[in-house]
Amino acid sequence: MAKNAQPVVAGNRKSLWKQVYQQKGLYLLLLPGLIYLIVFKYIPMLGVVIAFQNFSPFLGFTGSPWVGFDQFKLFFTGNDFWMLMRNTLGISLLNLIFYFPAPIILALFLNEIRCSWYKRLAQTLVYIPHFISFVIVASLSYTLFNVNDGIIHEILLAITGKNIDILSKPQYFWGLIVGQSIWKESGYGTIVFLAALSGVDVQLYEAAKVDGAGRWRLMWHVTLPAIKSTIVIMLIMRVGSLLNTGYEQIFLMRNSLNVSKAEVIDTYVYTRGISGGQYSYSTAVGLFKSIVGMVMVLSADRLAKKMGESGLY
Repeated sequence: MAKNAQPVVAGNRKSLWKQVYQQKGLYLLLLPGLIYLIVFKYIPMLGVVIAFQNFSPFLGFTGSPWVGFDQFKLFFTGNDFWMLMRNTLGISLLNLIFYFPAPIILALFLNEIRCSWYKRLAQTLVYIPHFISFVIVASLSYTLFNVNDGIIHEILLAITGKNIDILSKPQYFWGLIVGQSIWKESGYGTIVFLAALSGVDVQLYEAAKVDGAGRWRLMWHVTLPAIKSTIVIMLIMRVGSLLNTGYEQIFLMRNSLNVSKAEVIDTYVYTRGISGGQYSYSTAVGLFKSIVGMVMVLSADRLAKKMGESGLY
């Protein structure tokens, strides 16, 4: 049996290279993305070794002294750890509760529009905010909510009779960030779900209509179950980025008055690593966040499979 196995493996290997040669055009299209992934994603991972060193740019990777897990111990026992976890998880959980369902609901509503030109117009309008940078979004927020002449501030003042300073009060910061994310990314997020909705079998709708189902029942009993696997996959990816709240948006909206609720892991790594020069410490914090994200993805994927879904892997 062992003598006969070797030619089979060689034959399979030859067949594989033959298939690659036959599809060489597709592999050439894959090459730029693959090179980008290797150069900017995998090669920089070698730099995580400085998380276990007291890194000095003058001594380099080889000359810097090794300190083991001291940087991680410093982070876990420091005063900032629980504050960072509270803020990061708070914003992420609010995004999971309010932002994640928003593209699904919007896609369901867009799917119910029967007038084709109006549907295309609506899709275009909800896609536009995605292409606006967070710098513009932050500027719009300051214009709308500032206490001097912000129109939304004036409306809230007229309704409540209270001077509500949304930009400076820490208790409003999480809601402001989640609201910006919903406005900016919900429309663009519908693309995946609309693509899944396009693959729903029309005969399912026709059969449900024969049984007397209205549009709401069609949506609940036909549309949602048909795209359930897509929702689960997107949920797994969202859970994996639970500690990834984003840097640019929060950095632009934070200030000295709301920093107690605005300091998250991403901004903390920047201020300690780039601004403060604590390269080893900030690398350890970033590595901790990456490991937690990986564990969350694998756990959510395994849970989805136990519930009968396909999962990511």
